[in-house]
Amino acid sequence: MKNTRALTLLLCGNAVLQFSQGICMIAIPWYYTDILKQPSAFGVMYAIATVATIFWNPLAGTLIDRYPRKRIFMMVAFFTGLTLLLSSFVGYQSGAIPSFFIVLVFTATLFNFNIHYPNLYAFAQEITQKGDYKRVNTYLEIQGQITLMIAGAMAAVLVAGVDDGILKFLGISVQLPFSIEAWSLQKIFMLNAITYFLAVIVVSFIKYVPAAERQIEMGSILKRFKTGISFLKQNPMIFVFGNASYSIFVTVLIGVIFIFPMYVSHHLHANAQVYASSEIFFAFGAVLAGLSMQLLFKKINTVKAIITMMFITTLIFGLGYCTKSVFIFYMICLLLGLSNAGTRILRVTYLFNHISNDIIGRSNSVFAVINIILRSIFLIIFSIPFITNSNNVIYAMLILGCFAFISGLVLVIYYRKMEKN
Repeated sequence: MKNTRALTLLLCGNAVLQFSQGICMIAIPWYYTDILKQPSAFGVMYAIATVATIFWNPLAGTLIDRYPRKRIFMMVAFFTGLTLLLSSFVGYQSGAIPSFFIVLVFTATLFNFNIHYPNLYAFAQEITQKGDYKRVNTYLEIQGQITLMIAGAMAAVLVAGVDDGILKFLGISVQLPFSIEAWSLQKIFMLNAITYFLAVIVVSFIKYVPAAERQIEMGSILKRFKTGISFLKQNPMIFVFGNASYSIFVTVLIGVIFIFPMYVSHHLHANAQVYASSEIFFAFGAVLAGLSMQLLFKKINTVKAIITMMFITTLIFGLGYCTKSVFIFYMICLLLGLSNAGTRILRVTYLFNHISNDIIGRSNSVFAVINIILRSIFLIIFSIPFITNSNNVIYAMLILGCFAFISGLVLVIYYRKMEKN
């Protein structure tokens, strides 16, 4: 396979960066939900930060198609690490991190998230030959989810600590010969800052020869973004597929970051270790998807396989509405991780095969803007006191399940046209 060393370094750099992202995205939601007892405040913050990325994503897409993807990876990681370092320093100086800097870190992480992944996939496509697309996407998914499993295990210890030497991990109690104090946010942010800088160093060693020549469009940002819109207008089935298949990501991002902390705290009446462990089950399900996707759907085409996983997602959220069992919640997370990762592998491979590398960033930014608008609507709805009080969070699970079902129906309706395409 071409550019093997470059791909290996990209996977390593991405693993280090995702480790930091994983801990941050567990620590901050749990801090607001269980420590501050302000899930609504976190929901509003998350909604505002999400809306702000509507304006960021079109710019991100044009940057990805205009400048070297390696440089973008390094710069975004460096400035996110700098934000974490500054916030940690303020926390050490004042004894606790002020809310403004917690919001700043979360927003920076979210902005990082919204350019890092489309840039990562565009970079991977650029250094990969067409016949290896699915294999490389599978590698990215497995690596990413194993990293998130490790981050989840670390977060379970850092956020909740280990009292009396008893570590509750994946629902199992493990006796340790020592206790571990829960880390403050400033310590967690400092660790994350170091990992971001380490990712920059790893990626700086990447050298590669593009698998295909990329035609870089010049001109204004608006002109370049319009090119992406024009492409999707000319290919309506790619537009429908790209948005409908992306809806699982809406449910997962809303569920894992915002709904699940409330679900664990208010409905299951469990602690931070259960929430962090749920992230590990989610990641384990995603790893299973990466290892078994080709075998499971060997004789089924991409669109049909994604429809199947969207309906499975519907059932998963429906089960979350009905149960109060921690064990079943873990199984929900495992299956959700499997369906989300499986859909992402197949979706990204489909888009790689249908969209050229010189326009992939802008096309993905169009999908991202629509995805962000949908997430913003859900966040506003789920931030109302009715949902955040008591165990009414189960109704949010039901709504997300209905949304996944409707999106699956859209793919069913247009299935024949997509098959021809």
